[in-house]
Amino acid sequence: MIPPTVPTEPGIGAARHEDRSADGLHTLGRWVCDRARLAPDHAAVVEDGRTTTYAELDARAEALARRLQRAGYLVGDRVATLTRNSTDHVVLFMACARTGLVLVPLSWRLAPEELEHQLRHSRAVLLLAERPLVAAAQDAVGSSSPAPAVELLGPDGVEQHVPGPVRLEAPPDAGRRAVHDDDALLQIYTSGTSRSPKGVVLTHANCFWTNLSLNGVAPLGTDDVVLAVLPQFHVGGWNVQPLLAWWTGATVVLESEFDAGRALGLLARHGVTTLMGVPATYRLMADHPAFADADLSSLRYAVVGGAPMEEDLLRTWHGRGVRILQGYGLTEAGPNVLGLPPADAEKHVGSVGKPYPYVDVAVRDPLTGRPLHGPARGELLVRGPAVFAEYFRDPESTRAARRDGWLHTGDYVERDAEGWFRVVDRLDDMYISGGENISPAQVEAVLTQHPAIAEAAVVGVPDPRWGQVGHAYVVLEPGASVTTDDVVAHCRAHLAAFKAPRHVTVVDALPRTALHKLRRSALTSDDDGSLR
Repeated sequence: MIPPTVPTEPGIGAARHEDRSADGLHTLGRWVCDRARLAPDHAAVVEDGRTTTYAELDARAEALARRLQRAGYLVGDRVATLTRNSTDHVVLFMACARTGLVLVPLSWRLAPEELEHQLRHSRAVLLLAERPLVAAAQDAVGSSSPAPAVELLGPDGVEQHVPGPVRLEAPPDAGRRAVHDDDALLQIYTSGTSRSPKGVVLTHANCFWTNLSLNGVAPLGTDDVVLAVLPQFHVGGWNVQPLLAWWTGATVVLESEFDAGRALGLLARHGVTTLMGVPATYRLMADHPAFADADLSSLRYAVVGGAPMEEDLLRTWHGRGVRILQGYGLTEAGPNVLGLPPADAEKHVGSVGKPYPYVDVAVRDPLTGRPLHGPARGELLVRGPAVFAEYFRDPESTRAARRDGWLHTGDYVERDAEGWFRVVDRLDDMYISGGENISPAQVEAVLTQHPAIAEAAVVGVPDPRWGQVGHAYVVLEPGASVTTDDVVAHCRAHLAAFKAPRHVTVVDALPRTALHKLRRSALTSDDDGSLR
């Protein structure tokens, strides 16, 4: 990785870094500026066949940064967005990084009420939207008072006209000053799989260190071509490959949305060397009719996050000669925590690896709070410079998550004698039946081995005798049918009897987030538990 250099050209980025103090060494505003100077004509972003060079990206970001400052925006101001992945969004990110503004990317998949809540909570002073989503952005503003201005994202909108900020009060420690390492850069709202979403604040230093750690396990260089399909309202849409690519001078092929067939075609067309996705991404590609004949020869490796890749899917991609790097992370950690190098993937199927560089982890007994050493099961704790600064406007939750210098992830993990980790379940998802801890994920894995069951989710529900018992929600394979007795018998053949669910409900689909994570909180048990 090329170390930062001091710009010689005048401009916002140059002025900021010439007089910066030591605490501004890890700000991201200069990354594209440095690359534009070293390789101005190299492709930074390719979107829908249109190429933006590093010089063009730098010029647009610099011009927008100047406009934002002239319009009165201050360090710490929140700028919200409602957009699919786009080069225009990247320009805004880089402009925010140069001026100390905080980018708050909102999910365009949310309902209007959800958008309005997050917009109010973020106290955004400006809302920018791509053209097809301008009406949704205006609806999201709702009855907010004062209401942030809504402007079009991109060269036909905010890059030509910047509305003045609409704020309740100036952000603390604001002003026309240099950007510091501990200034907020991204505010990502969690997916809300089990509770109300929280605004995770990531600083410049957080993003610097998580990208540096990623480069230690999955390095990128100027010859790399990254296919970016994760949504930019998710932390992985920035901090798992794209930002590292722009730091190291690689090219990002940016897709507005994921489409399996189109993605397979782009691999050969652009000579893609790496990409990142969740298991569902790779499953959809593997199941596509074009997969068998797709040219995957340029792929050096593919990164998987969100959940471990299933063994059959792993072997399918290995069978096509693609190395897989699996891992574990969470938004609050920047997100990179654990990584399983491709060379170890087949030997440690189901594992999510060992800690990334600059990341410390520990395992804690969730009942006693004591640290556990050697092979152990317990809550995963994380420590390091990439761990988030705070939950925005939520000091109580921040204190609960960050205790004694560690981030308490809420994930229940298993560490073996060699230090390899496996995620067992979320502590919040586990339930107790007759005094026994039960992991829904373990039961779900057995349920999906039944030939009639395509997907499954298990939640604990009240029971007068056992305290809680399992309620399974299953999606059947096309044309299949099962009885409750069939499902229970299948589970008891592979699990202890007390782990078998007592209630089974067939559903058309399971509720999931934008990244295909299960939303257990959306599952209800209002029915009588009989299979339908």
